[in-house]
Amino acid sequence: MAHPVDVHVGKRIRHRRWLIGMTQQQLAEQVGIKFQQIQKYETGANRVSASRLWDISDALEVKVSFFFEGLQDDGKDTTENKVMPDDLMCDKEALDLVRSYYAIPENQRRRLFDLARVLSDVA
Repeated sequence: MAHPVDVHVGKRIRHRRWLIGMTQQQLAEQVGIKFQQIQKYETGANRVSASRLWDISDALEVKVSFFFEGLQDDGKDTTENKVMPDDLMCDKEALDLVRSYYAIPENQRRRLFDLARVLSDVA
């Protein structure tokens, strides 16, 4: 069974990669490994070494500490079981929604925003 810290680090790698629109293949090429290894890191199946994490942080343009944000001292992921994540831009669905939103022409986007605000007030 994967260690909770390895799973958390893998999730952070995946979320950052999604956030910047990078594929597993692109990340693997930048780091100098096969994309299957990225898959294993992202699921927590394989532990990321310190030097590899350094390379991944460079490729994803974040500090190494980024991968440990959201962990408690006991190694448990504090973002688990939350309805809304602390950092919405690390959530794939939210990221897809934002990308789609900005693909809409500005005048329609404003109307969609107003509709969303009304719907959230009613809920």
